[in-house]
Amino acid sequence: MKQYKPRIADRILAKKLKRKGAVVIEGPKWCGKTTTAEQISGSVLYMSHPGSAKQNLTLSEIDPGLLLEGETPRLIDEWQTAPKLRDAVRSAVDRRGETGQFILTGSAVPVDDLIFHTGTGRFSWLLMRPMTLYESGDSSGDVSLKELFETPSKISGKNMLSLKDLAFLICRGGWPGACDMDKETALMQAADYFDAVVRSDISRADGVTKNPERVRRLMRSYARNTGSGISASGIRDDLSVNESSGFSESSVYSYINALKKIFVVEELPAWNPNLRSKTAVRSSDTRYFTDPSIGAAALGCGPDDLIADMKTFGLMFETLCIRDLRVFADALDGSVYHYRDKNGLECDAVIHLRNGSYGLVEIKTGGETAVEHGASTLKKLSGLIDTDKMKAPSFLMVLTGVGDFAYRRADGIYVVPAGCLKD
Repeated sequence: MKQYKPRIADRILAKKLKRKGAVVIEGPKWCGKTTTAEQISGSVLYMSHPGSAKQNLTLSEIDPGLLLEGETPRLIDEWQTAPKLRDAVRSAVDRRGETGQFILTGSAVPVDDLIFHTGTGRFSWLLMRPMTLYESGDSSGDVSLKELFETPSKISGKNMLSLKDLAFLICRGGWPGACDMDKETALMQAADYFDAVVRSDISRADGVTKNPERVRRLMRSYARNTGSGISASGIRDDLSVNESSGFSESSVYSYINALKKIFVVEELPAWNPNLRSKTAVRSSDTRYFTDPSIGAAALGCGPDDLIADMKTFGLMFETLCIRDLRVFADALDGSVYHYRDKNGLECDAVIHLRNGSYGLVEIKTGGETAVEHGASTLKKLSGLIDTDKMKAPSFLMVLTGVGDFAYRRADGIYVVPAGCLKD
């Protein structure tokens, strides 16, 4: 039996169970939701277990309360398959009047999401993502994001990841099942995930059957435009140029929305700070896959292909960094945004905590010139912020792919390889 790798979500889940009667864990298939929930649950109901799925669905219609009996927290896996079960959980939480009663896990947002409107005060939600480099054991964790918010005068960390290592980790992704496999087998996990999305998962997301080849082309276009704020019409135009697709703008919207429902894509919202100037801030979301391996699989790229195409490598590395920063920000009760204005000034990631503290991050594959460019961007944006109306940034960081060490520059900017970072 494989040994469980601790997840950052473990701590978040434990805290949420102390505050609410039920916690809903969502996230992409294979990211470890059920396994994480099993570590803390008192009993488990697998709604989609092959031997009892039909019986469970029937019972959920006749007497759903019976399915809720068991030691608490009671884990109900793939809960979204039984609409009446959701109402039963809600009623049970009200009736028992205690916290930590249920954990509900699922890999798709329910088509009938009534629970989202009636679960106030009863439910808490936790979004799990694939493993960060730190969780999978590929980052040393020498540099803590939490500590950067305290603005240390000095940091240190040694990076053990080469460009070749990063190319492999991008293509392998953060899927828990792949982390202990041999490299050849591990690389196939993302390809299998991509095939499952294309063939069936996306159609189940909204109940509308979709042509697998069209899904494949759409996801390939999305991968080509990763890290950009491209519109649905822009993706349609990209498809018309690069593919023989016949996609309409409405079709692009529907496909992307279906991918969101099964957590294949997770777009990054725009950050709108108080600025000294009247610079117009762009408000469009930035396109990202939940895990870089999905984009690599959509493009048919392996590690050697990425190294031979550094532009694509850069896009997929940025996706990896955004994945990790999102997980780390969750642990700090924060969120990740991007910044882009009408003058072309961009910042890849803004980590904003609930207490108003924030840090600015530029993501660069590596090299002295790239680090200098990232530092220049961070200084420009920091200089635009009106600190009479909001806090000054807690830190400025260039997050790199390659580079031997993590350090603080003379100008105060932190340079941190992704292979050194943790929450």
